[in-house]
Amino acid sequence: MIRRLFAALAVVGALAASAACTPQPSRPEVPEKPPVTDGVPEELLSFYQQQPQWEDCADGFQCATIDAPRDWDNPADGTIELAMTRPADRPADPQSSLLVNPGGPGGSGIEYVQSSIGYDGFGEALLDTFDIVGFDPRGVGESTPVACLDADDMDAYLYDIPSGARGSEEWEAELEAGAETFAAGCEESSGDILPFITTEQSARDMDLLRGVLGDRKLNYLGFSYGTYLGATYAELFPQNTGNLVLDGAMDPSVSSSEVGRSQVVAFEKSLGTYLEACLEASACPFRGTLDQAYDGVASLLARLDRNPLPTADGRELGGDAMMLGIVVALYNEQNWPSLTEALANASDGDPEMAMYLADFYNERAQGGGYLSNSTEAFTAYNCMDYPTETDEQYEADKEYLSEHAPVTWEYMLGADPCQYWPVPPSGVREPITAAGAAPILVVGTTGDPATPYAWAEALADDLESGQLLTRRGEGHTAYGSGSACIDEAVEAFLVDGTLPEEGLVCS
Repeated sequence: MIRRLFAALAVVGALAASAACTPQPSRPEVPEKPPVTDGVPEELLSFYQQQPQWEDCADGFQCATIDAPRDWDNPADGTIELAMTRPADRPADPQSSLLVNPGGPGGSGIEYVQSSIGYDGFGEALLDTFDIVGFDPRGVGESTPVACLDADDMDAYLYDIPSGARGSEEWEAELEAGAETFAAGCEESSGDILPFITTEQSARDMDLLRGVLGDRKLNYLGFSYGTYLGATYAELFPQNTGNLVLDGAMDPSVSSSEVGRSQVVAFEKSLGTYLEACLEASACPFRGTLDQAYDGVASLLARLDRNPLPTADGRELGGDAMMLGIVVALYNEQNWPSLTEALANASDGDPEMAMYLADFYNERAQGGGYLSNSTEAFTAYNCMDYPTETDEQYEADKEYLSEHAPVTWEYMLGADPCQYWPVPPSGVREPITAAGAAPILVVGTTGDPATPYAWAEALADDLESGQLLTRRGEGHTAYGSGSACIDEAVEAFLVDGTLPEEGLVCS
């Protein structure tokens, strides 16, 4: 059976988790804008005429929920809920809303905004200009969510180690059974919404949010998968685009096979960049040349395959969980010390830090259970957005990756629940031009392992009004990564539409 290449597109920042920000004295109450319904078809007016009822929720934030059509092509056929948040401390005269999507698919914009504001996640220029609105896309979090498995079954799906040797028939059969069980759980718990958990439907939701928030144009900051969502919006609603920033860009034309190949090779390269730095530190568990350090990682992964390490809560750290811990730490250079600790400890028989990293990616709570439905939503969107690959393509991918990512590739493959998905995919993979859209700023990082820089180049080139801004460095996404040059360019564009110098490269 076909197995899909591991695709890790969610935005993952520094591992030091932030609590919700401390409440600040609110500015004077700001009147709400009336909905904008210009050009809205009669059958959709009741949706666009909604006025969000904002209520205090997390400390220093307000939350609201609106209804959206379950299926935008058949708006009378049921509704779903869309949830959003904004700071209670609003600008006295906000220029507009700034919608934010952190990636995924499956990342919560509510969680992202509530954990970023007050912790330098957004610059003062944005805070003083916009109502910064984080929203959970359809299928995600506090919006009408995709649900698949309970916490115990999710633990089994994500962490159980198959019997037999890696790649054996027994190993493969157990992985396939887990993927089939996962897909069946999604059908049982979420079947009526699964056909409509697509990026196109979600982009239509964003235009609804624009209208009910009283904005004639959409101003938007999207990271990672959020760049595909933003580009799709610009394709569908070019006349409604304001200032869109697409950071850590995806190339909408690449297949799931190409996504997987590019990411695996990029993560192996990023691992090498990390190892070069690690070798210069006394705490590094590896010694010698870069090739010897790669060999050390390969040896550790193989050893964990043969002899998984039991954790304090009864789970086991095998090669796949160790690889996920490596991957999550490579998203952000600030996480490298945690990766060194995880590798060193696992080499000495202590699995806890490595498992913590894997849990961080999977959003698993320390005491058990899951903080979000990101895995379910991630799978639902990908199963609908990407046409299924063939067995022949999968075999070709394995041959390619064994040559170009020899250390990591076997640990970045997983059984594909989309093979068992109850709904056939509806997405197509093709370039997006967004003809007629306002200028769109595309941001790429040269050492980005999750969304390789070539994807940003391709998206900026395909978009009729796209312009590329480059960050030279490591890690996933650029805004808020510590580059004043990037932050200033992004904020100037969002606030007043000023594009940076053509070809600007920031460090």
